[in-house]
Amino acid sequence: MKGGFYIRLAKDGIVKNRKLYFPYILTCICMIMMFYIIYYLGFSADFTSVRGGDMLQSFLVIGVFIIAIFALIFLFYTNSFLIRRRQKEFGLYNILGMGKRNLVKILVWENILTAVISIAAGLILGILFSKLAELAALRILGGATGFAIHVELKPVIATAGLFLVLYFLIMLRMIFYIFRLRPVEMLKSENVGEKPPKANWILAVIGALLLAGAYYLAVAVIDPMSALLMFLVAVVMVIIATYLLFISGSVALCKLLQKNKKYYYRTKHFVSLSSMIYRMKRNGAGLASICILSTMVLVTLSSTVCLYAQTEDGIQKRYPHDIMMELRSDDYSETEPYKAVVDEVLAEYGESAENIEDFHIYSMAGFQLRDEFTLSAGGLAETGTGDVESIRSVYMISLEDYNRLSGESAELSDGELLLYPFKAVYDYDTLSITGCGSWDVKILDKQPFPVGTAQVNVMGAYFIVVKDMSVIRQIEEYRNSLAKEDESIAVAYIEESYGFDLNCKDEKQIDIYNTILERIGALIASDGVGADGVQMTVDYPHYYIDSKAGGRADTIAINGGLFFLGVMLGAVFLFGTILIMYYKQISEGYEDQDRFDILMKVGMTRKEVKQSINSQVLTVFFLPLVMAGIHLAFAFPLISKILLLIWAAEESLLIIVTACCYLVFALFYVIVYVITSKGYYTIVSGKEKR
Repeated sequence: MKGGFYIRLAKDGIVKNRKLYFPYILTCICMIMMFYIIYYLGFSADFTSVRGGDMLQSFLVIGVFIIAIFALIFLFYTNSFLIRRRQKEFGLYNILGMGKRNLVKILVWENILTAVISIAAGLILGILFSKLAELAALRILGGATGFAIHVELKPVIATAGLFLVLYFLIMLRMIFYIFRLRPVEMLKSENVGEKPPKANWILAVIGALLLAGAYYLAVAVIDPMSALLMFLVAVVMVIIATYLLFISGSVALCKLLQKNKKYYYRTKHFVSLSSMIYRMKRNGAGLASICILSTMVLVTLSSTVCLYAQTEDGIQKRYPHDIMMELRSDDYSETEPYKAVVDEVLAEYGESAENIEDFHIYSMAGFQLRDEFTLSAGGLAETGTGDVESIRSVYMISLEDYNRLSGESAELSDGELLLYPFKAVYDYDTLSITGCGSWDVKILDKQPFPVGTAQVNVMGAYFIVVKDMSVIRQIEEYRNSLAKEDESIAVAYIEESYGFDLNCKDEKQIDIYNTILERIGALIASDGVGADGVQMTVDYPHYYIDSKAGGRADTIAINGGLFFLGVMLGAVFLFGTILIMYYKQISEGYEDQDRFDILMKVGMTRKEVKQSINSQVLTVFFLPLVMAGIHLAFAFPLISKILLLIWAAEESLLIIVTACCYLVFALFYVIVYVITSKGYYTIVSGKEKR
């Protein structure tokens, strides 16, 4: 047979099975388009001139790998629907004299046609929409670009190369599948699985226990750092449990419903439940996939949208003032030369410092075991701690500075302190620092003094107010004595925190910041001590200067990059969810067609058929949405703590965003259900014959 004959058969096969092939090709096009766009943006030169552009691109590069892995899994999964629906057709070809080698040639050409159409259309749409995506990304960063569309060769080659490899792997799988099956098996493929599976209670119980354990981890973990460490464990447990429950647990549920005579012996339930139980093992895997993908969409969108929505609020917390300085000193007179430099620079620029906050602060880190802090790593064996989640940062000021900053007139005795837990929980009445003493604790209801770096500290932190500076000096002296004996302990000194605001635009603030940085570096160098940039780590003096205007772009890049990537990945996961839902409806429709045809011939009306269909589809189709909502509800405490750790996100906003995302997704889910259920009813009611 000539090659043109196989091409015609392949083309006819795609057209005749367009209900299966066209959605598959459309989804492939969308996935290729998304991959090209993210790859293009990840290496676009237009971002190099925008502050924060390099950071956003680093997130997009991660997205490239995620989509590549998802595309591999998803295309293999959805291709199995196509092969399964074509088995009977290939079996007839084989019975009529066409050998397996001939069938393989048809499949190869079908795969080539699908690949050419998908890759070509995906690249064209990717190139067209890449500029729109670029404009959106630069809009998030506050940059600008022209409207000319650039075609980069590297993203085209990378995209085409990746999906050609994926299609080649799919083709190998199809060839192996055809050679493995016998003609009789192909002809009877649609009847495979007719024997009702037994309820595997062991797997169902294991799934229930795993899910209960994952939910417990999500709800019971109080510490944000522990939440970050347990997140991956909980995710893996939920995925395994979901598949076990949908595959084995759903069969067990059907068995229980059959025993309920009031439910089972009703027309709309009897037929649908009897039909479902025969193929629930196969249904379970698809339903579990829909549930997992739905949960991924919801978690991805709700968390990234929440982070992006709180960007400006987070910037204000991360940078309490426009310019912030930390100067090593326990005496205000020691830092006068540096503040004089600030005044001199502000005068040159015609600006003045506003909302000045000036106080002494001592920062350190230690290991917490209940109500005791160990500053030395050598004491871990004695305390029984040492895990990463036990590390805490401590920010400490005197009562005098606290009263001056807050305008209050609090009082403390020698054995008392005020404590505010940040990204952590403290449930004890006392606090002990090994080698330094013990104090009674009074818990504060708000942060007592500003420390911008605490916002990005992934460890929990405690803001502490002690009676006077002598307590702080005692702790400083003890810790630094440990540092002399153990090189793993960093030296920590009392510092003066000096912050102020400016009434000018960001560009001018950055210029002022750079000038202050340069002048202080020159001042230190003139005193015989070298400067090493933004942060000095020499013995004396030490300084750290930060700028809100300078950090704003990086913050927007981080949150905006995560938001942009979250939307893109959410769209990819959504494509996968829709296609799996569609294929389930269509494949189930063809499998149920003969059964409902027989039932109508023996007297069942179309109305009863439709009621039975609605009962079956509603039960099967909305179960993943309900489970995704339950997964999201139990995952919420874990997500909330992780976002608190990363960016101190407000829980109230996360609740609103999560609820809105779920409602919007549910609406979209219902629309897809309505569209696909019509196709299912059309098939099973006999209006469409195979």
